[in-house]
Amino acid sequence: MRSVNKVILVGNLGRDAETKFTPSGSARTTFSVATSRRWKDQQTGEWKEETDWHNVVLWRQENLANYLTKGKQVYVEGRLQTRSYEDRDGKKMYTTEVVADDVILLGGRAGEGGGLDEYGQPVSMPRSSQQRQRATAGAPEEPFDQGITDDDVPF
Repeated sequence: MRSVNKVILVGNLGRDAETKFTPSGSARTTFSVATSRRWKDQQTGEWKEETDWHNVVLWRQENLANYLTKGKQVYVEGRLQTRSYEDRDGKKMYTTEVVADDVILLGGRAGEGGGLDEYGQPVSMPRSSQQRQRATAGAPEEPFDQGITDDDVPF
């Protein structure tokens, strides 16, 4: 029997990312992403909006935290993970978070540039694109080609 655990989020960062290191030296970056949906209430005719908050964990990407600042729009792809821990009173608590495989900065707040490093390259891109770029290193690039194909677009 086959199962799938995949999450794709496009939303805004609710706080600046924070990176801490495990005792073994692995970077663990955490941040929250807000996603919203709007709909028209059938009974009142009013527009309603609902926002959901998602906790995201990104492993071994310590340099990315500097770019993940509150308000920026991001694409996050990963999987859901539920874990338990004990709070200060010894009570068992559960939390569900998105363990990210890919994080891409899509843009910023009004007037801000978004997601490009000093060489004009995306700060992070899907691993399939990173592998393609390594394979074609040294080959002339097509204008505006960022290595993203239709398979990388979530809709």
